[in-house]
Amino acid sequence: MQKLLITGGTPLEGQIPISGAKNSAVAIIPATLLVDGPCRIENVPDIQDVKVFIKILENIGAKIEYIDNSTIIIDSSRIDCYEAHYDEANRIRASYYLLGALLGRFKNAKVSFPGGCDFGSRPIDQHIKAFEAIGANVNIEHGLINVRTDNLNGASVYMDVVSVGATINAMLASVKANGTTIIENAAKEPHIVDVANFLNNMGANIIGAGTDIIKIKGVDRLPGGTTYSIVPDQIEAGTFMIASAITGGDVTIKNVIPKHLESLSAKLIEMGASVEENDNGDTLRIRADKKLSAVNIKTQPYPGFPTDLQPQTTALLAQAAGTSIITEAVWDSRFQYGSPNKS
Repeated sequence: MQKLLITGGTPLEGQIPISGAKNSAVAIIPATLLVDGPCRIENVPDIQDVKVFIKILENIGAKIEYIDNSTIIIDSSRIDCYEAHYDEANRIRASYYLLGALLGRFKNAKVSFPGGCDFGSRPIDQHIKAFEAIGANVNIEHGLINVRTDNLNGASVYMDVVSVGATINAMLASVKANGTTIIENAAKEPHIVDVANFLNNMGANIIGAGTDIIKIKGVDRLPGGTTYSIVPDQIEAGTFMIASAITGGDVTIKNVIPKHLESLSAKLIEMGASVEENDNGDTLRIRADKKLSAVNIKTQPYPGFPTDLQPQTTALLAQAAGTSIITEAVWDSRFQYGSPNKS
């Protein structure tokens, strides 16, 4: 049995580099299915979801080459299969990105319902709405999602709710469609921009990523053959920032994009911690040498306070002087970590 032995009471000090963003990696890896040539991807996080995705791509015929622990070359040019292996795809939530990528490449996709972490209801209705808008037919049976069409044609897609997954899937499915696709009420998260930048680097024509309107002009092919580096993980960085504050520490986190962390930095400063950015704009130093004060937080889609940092911040606020109010406005079951019935 694995276990962690933690001896508390010691402030955290030192420097820590931040790895590539998980939420970018699990979308960019399936996006390589759209590319005709090899893709060299750097700053890939060494995590289980990435390994599962690599296994899925290998199972359907992709050639994978590891340069080191954080650099891989993916060549999907010879894949001729549009069905993802059930046992693998069912293990991770982000497997639904295979739908958009396979549909964009083959005009056909068959993928099992996503698995992964359970944060309550995670409907895929906005994904389906986007696929149908650009001309696909969607059928769900026996735990499989079947998406197919004779032609993909650009269209206007309005997201009824802000959805990161549906925004990315709409981009993946429409990047090689005929004409122009416009996604309105699009999600703005950093990994939306990262996926768009990757696709553009490979030959796509996407503008507006990071705003609530994204325009994709379809192209005939994505030639690829270039290198792309994944952005730093804002949740990993934020977790170390909170760890420094909760222990009264002095931690410098390296390889970050401070703008992605502004909502957390503002709350830490409001509590009484120090957050300093270096001159190069890629490092943050977090110090907390006094008792921190209570604050209120409400999670929101980016650029609001990240729901993925809410549990860590709750632990921090438990140590702050005064009463804090935490409002979860993104995932209906995010507070389940406090339930005695959860293992």
